[in-house]
Amino acid sequence: MVGPDEVLEFWLDEAGPKGWYMQDEAFDAEIRKRFEAAWEGACEGKYSMWLTHPSGVLAYLILTDQFPRNMYRGSKAAFSTDKLALAAAKAAISKKWDMKIDEPARQFFYLPLMHSENLCDQDRCVRLMKERMPVEGPSNLLHARAHREVIRLFGRFPYRNEALARHSTEPELDYVMAGGYGETVRLLQAAS
Repeated sequence: MVGPDEVLEFWLDEAGPKGWYMQDEAFDAEIRKRFEAAWEGACEGKYSMWLTHPSGVLAYLILTDQFPRNMYRGSKAAFSTDKLALAAAKAAISKKWDMKIDEPARQFFYLPLMHSENLCDQDRCVRLMKERMPVEGPSNLLHARAHREVIRLFGRFPYRNEALARHSTEPELDYVMAGGYGETVRLLQAAS
């Protein structure tokens, strides 16, 4: 059985910031090979003890929020444990456990909020990025604002529609064709 230290060592030390946001099939396959069984265990509630201390919650958030986005990229399963991650993140933030984790790893407490299709969660993510992340990391705040803008416009992330078998509206299709999220980021950068 995988322990939280194994998840943290892989994500924080082996993958590191360079690996966190890259799209690479070999990297995704490595995560599947090493952690898919643990992710399935989290789906079954086997890792609740991880939620009793800050570093355990961090590992749980990586397992339920980050890893599925790599393991199941482009499919419904990529988002299937978002609710588990969101509940764990909110509980940990309310205890200020996020502040016991150094940057840049602290951001993983806020990403479940950023991945939520709820505007209140998006607003909270922006606030937390402003208040609790380093000034020298403006891209976290930029991406939090961009995610919030998409939810303000559509109430959901249009680029998930296909994976989630949702019907896209005309404005959503226009948005995606006009550059989608990348264009939102560019416009926010230009405005700041």
